[in-house]
Amino acid sequence: MEKPRLRFAQIWNMNLGFFGIQFGWGLQMANMSAIYEYLGARPDQIPLLWLAAPLSGLIVQPIIGNMSDHTWCWLGRRRPYFLAGAILSSAALLAMPHSSALWMAAGLLWILDASINISMEPFRAFVADLLPESQRTQGFAMQSLFIGLDAMIASALPWLLVHAGVANTSAAGHAIPGAVKLSFTLGAAVFLAAVLWTISTTREYPPEASDQPAECAAASPAVEILAAIRQMPRTMRQLAWVQICTWLGVFCMWLYFPVAVARQVFGAAGPESPLYTEGVQWAGLCFGMYSAVCFVFSFALQPMARALSRRRTHGLCLLAGGLGLLSVAVIHDKYLLLLSMTGVGVAWASTLSMPYAMLAGCLPSNRTGLYMGIFNFFVVTPEILASLGFGWVMSHLLGNNRVAAVVCGGAFLLLAALLAQFVEETAPAPDPGPELR
Repeated sequence: MEKPRLRFAQIWNMNLGFFGIQFGWGLQMANMSAIYEYLGARPDQIPLLWLAAPLSGLIVQPIIGNMSDHTWCWLGRRRPYFLAGAILSSAALLAMPHSSALWMAAGLLWILDASINISMEPFRAFVADLLPESQRTQGFAMQSLFIGLDAMIASALPWLLVHAGVANTSAAGHAIPGAVKLSFTLGAAVFLAAVLWTISTTREYPPEASDQPAECAAASPAVEILAAIRQMPRTMRQLAWVQICTWLGVFCMWLYFPVAVARQVFGAAGPESPLYTEGVQWAGLCFGMYSAVCFVFSFALQPMARALSRRRTHGLCLLAGGLGLLSVAVIHDKYLLLLSMTGVGVAWASTLSMPYAMLAGCLPSNRTGLYMGIFNFFVVTPEILASLGFGWVMSHLLGNNRVAAVVCGGAFLLLAALLAQFVEETAPAPDPGPELR
C-alpha cells in the first residue's frame, strides 16, 4: 500500500514510547557496574555479569520480531509487545536497586533485559511499517532524539537527586545508595507511562494479504529465522560489520567508564570510598552529557544525510565518538570529560538511527520485524563476546586498567567509521516465498 506522509505530531507520538524504553536502559547503563561493585564484584567479573543484556537480545529480538510480523489483534501488530514488555520491565526496575546479593542483581538484570527487548524490537519495525521511505530517516532520527533526551535525564538522575537533597548513602545493611533506589523507581513509572502514550495515540495499518502468506504463517519461527539469515540483503551484510565494531566500542565504554572515572579522575581506592560514589555519579552526569548531545544532534542528522549520504554521515559521527573515547586516557579533570562525551554523543545519535534508516530501505515489508530482530544479532554478538572474553583481557593483558578498556572502545569505533564507507544501499529484493526458504 501507498503510505501517507505523517505529520510531525504523529511521528512524535509513535516514537515517544522509545523515551521510556531508553530511560530504563539509561539507568541500567550508568549504574549496573557500580551496583555490582557495591555488592562485591571484582573488575574481571563485571563483563560476565553483564552477559544478560546481549544474550537476552540475541534470543528475544528475532523471536519477537517474527511473532510481531504475524500478529494482528484488536491492539494491532507491534503494540501488544510494547505493552507486555513495558509491564515486565517496570516491575524489574522497581526490584533492581533492592538487590541484597550479587546473584540477585544479576538475575534481575536478565529479567529486565529480556523485558526491555520485548518492547524495543518491534519499535524499529513500527517506524518502517508506518512511514513512507521519504520519512524514514526522520522517523529513526526522532527515535535518537527521544533516546538522547531520556538517557540524558536517566543517567544524571542519581546526581540530580543528591543535589536535590536525597540521601547519598545506603541504609544500614544495604550497599546501594538511596538516590539510586529512587532513580529506578522513577524510571519504572516513566517507562510504563511513555509506552502507554504511544499505544493510545498511534494506530497501525492492518497487514496486507501479501504480507502474511498462509504458508509463511505456518512455518516454524526457527525455520523462518534461519532462512532469513541465509537471504540477508547485501546492505544488511555490510552493515553487520559496522554494527559489530560499533557495539564492541560502546560496550567497553558502558562496562568501564563509570568505574574508570571514579578511580582515575576522582582518585577513589575502592567502592567503600565516598570518592567512588561521587565519581560514579559524575560518570552518570557524563553519560547524561552524551545523551544531551545525542538529543540536540539528532536534529542535524536528516539534513546531513541529504547532503553527504547516510553512510558518510554515519562514518563521520563514529569518528567523533572514537576520538572522544581515546581522549579519556589523558584526562584528569572531570570537566574535560564532558568534552569527550560530546564526541560520543554525536556517534550515539547516528548509531541509533543511520544503520536502521539504511537497513529499512532494503527489507521486504512482510519480514521487516524478523530482519530487524536478526539485525540485532550484530549488536548483541559483540557484547556476548566481550562479556565472555573481556574479563580475561582485563586480567591478563590490561592489568585490570579500566581506562585502557575505555580506550579499546574508542579504537573499535574508529574501525567502524572506516567500514561504514563501504556500505551500499539497495532496494528490497522480492520475497522468495516459503518454498525457497
